[in-house]
Amino acid sequence: MSLDPLPPTITLSHGAPRGQTRRDGAPSTVAGVEVDVSLAAGGRIRQIRLHDDSGSDPVEVFAEAPLDAPAWSTGWGSFPMAPWAGRVRQGRLHVFDRTTQLHLNHEDGDGDGGGPLHPPVPGPDDSPRRHAIHGTVFDRAWSVDLLETSAVEMHCRIDTALGWPFPGIARQRIEVTATQVALALVVESVDGAVFPASIGWHPWFAKPTQLHLDALAMYELDETGLPTGALVEPSSGPWDDCFVARWPIELDYDRAIASTITVSSDCDHVVIFDKPPHATCVEPQSGPPDALARRPQLVAPGMPLVRTMAIGWSPRRGRPTSD
Repeated sequence: MSLDPLPPTITLSHGAPRGQTRRDGAPSTVAGVEVDVSLAAGGRIRQIRLHDDSGSDPVEVFAEAPLDAPAWSTGWGSFPMAPWAGRVRQGRLHVFDRTTQLHLNHEDGDGDGGGPLHPPVPGPDDSPRRHAIHGTVFDRAWSVDLLETSAVEMHCRIDTALGWPFPGIARQRIEVTATQVALALVVESVDGAVFPASIGWHPWFAKPTQLHLDALAMYELDETGLPTGALVEPSSGPWDDCFVARWPIELDYDRAIASTITVSSDCDHVVIFDKPPHATCVEPQSGPPDALARRPQLVAPGMPLVRTMAIGWSPRRGRPTSD
């Protein structure tokens, strides 16, 4: 498939995009999948649409986002986070004997997650509520390396935004199958750089009727809402918290098809943000928020940081699937 020119948003697909006629009385199933990828807005997935085999209106997996939602917004779709996931406290990056002040692009709110600082503010800033959040690539244009009907591979430099000082490249692959959307995210070094990194994804799922989370532990938070490093017993929600949990995590819905959405990953941390009334975020991450200070993983030549996530769908557990 030709790579030049490409529109700001492309659509990947698998199966019949508008469904097919099914025999009377048979249960509806997912017959086609469409995935809109916004190349100009961080290479993020704008929406996943699941078409049934009766031609009805598709199921939309993510919370609805305005068509004119800006690229710098962290409140829509599913975007990759690199070279850090979550917040870097006050944007202060300490690596070896070097301290770098990152630009600040987020201000904490009063229990609701806060919101973006746009345009970003050059630090330093003494406010404990202002941070650098979600990395340097979620609002950038990504370049496509490979484009097929059901898959795309793309890349973006990590060192040309928010004052990040280390040269490197983020790469991602998105592939659509009959049963899931599979994602892979990589951060790799350029020019011999060695640096800490943390990566992940931030999907905004449509609000489920129930969330199934098998949490083993959660991180204690300090007065600014960032992890202290201590693990504690999981509390009841609602949450804006980081967990160590078993995969998959499931979201249940009251609908005819794809009544359970599953999130699986090889990440060992997940942030759950379910306070908004319209959405629930299930965010696989390679480390907790502020990981560059608390639990860094090093990227070096020949040592990329690689993680995967899969978003799948199925009938609800215990629901009959045969006639």
